[in-house]
Amino acid sequence: MVLALLDAVIGVGLTAALALAAVYSGALTRIAGAVAFLFGAVIVVAGGFPFLALLILFVVASTLATRYGFEEKRTKNVHEGIHGERGISNVVAHIVIPTGLVLIGLAVPSALPSAPLAVLYAAALAFGAADTFASEFGVLAGKARSILTGGAVPPGTNGGVSTIGELWALVGSLTTALVALALFVGFGTSRVPVGPFLLAVVAAGFVGCQVDSVLGETLENRGYLTKGSTNFLGMLSAVGVAAALLLALGVW
Repeated sequence: MVLALLDAVIGVGLTAALALAAVYSGALTRIAGAVAFLFGAVIVVAGGFPFLALLILFVVASTLATRYGFEEKRTKNVHEGIHGERGISNVVAHIVIPTGLVLIGLAVPSALPSAPLAVLYAAALAFGAADTFASEFGVLAGKARSILTGGAVPPGTNGGVSTIGELWALVGSLTTALVALALFVGFGTSRVPVGPFLLAVVAAGFVGCQVDSVLGETLENRGYLTKGSTNFLGMLSAVGVAAALLLALGVW
């Protein structure tokens, strides 16, 4: 549902303020902040405040996870950016699909009604949280194993996973699902039953994180994918899993 003019102005202004805060706090580079503002403005105008709120909470949580133990990560050379900031590639990889979903829901509501839209949108960000948490906390575990062979690999290696990282991936998915449920139910956006909503979002985020690891080991390590494209495909797989579960459960 497109926001009324006054709400749209407020939403865009809020998005601009938050993008500036992200840049000046060192969470995003300037160009990444500009891109985040543009996509965020589209999301809040076309989707509404719960969509923007969930995106904001994802950015905040990702920033905190990135900066946790940063000096140790820097010592191990597994840190993000120079001071923990994220660039345009990372932002685009994580915001194009959520924005696309909102625009599809606006343009073709018969194909993507508001209730499944909320689930797919939440699933996309659940992947982002799962992947970020698994990476940022997992690299501090001290050991990792290949997701395909089980052999020991250095922490931070594409395709390397750890028990702690996997647990944090589950935490990221579950937390996103719970917050999304509260937001979308509170704003009257989703009528998907609680059980299917949580199952679809949690499973999608966690499975998408595993797909990301497999792609990282098989294609990114060989130069066929960049980190950004790996993240994009991982998020796309998460949306696919959520859609399949909604259809299988008969709620879409």
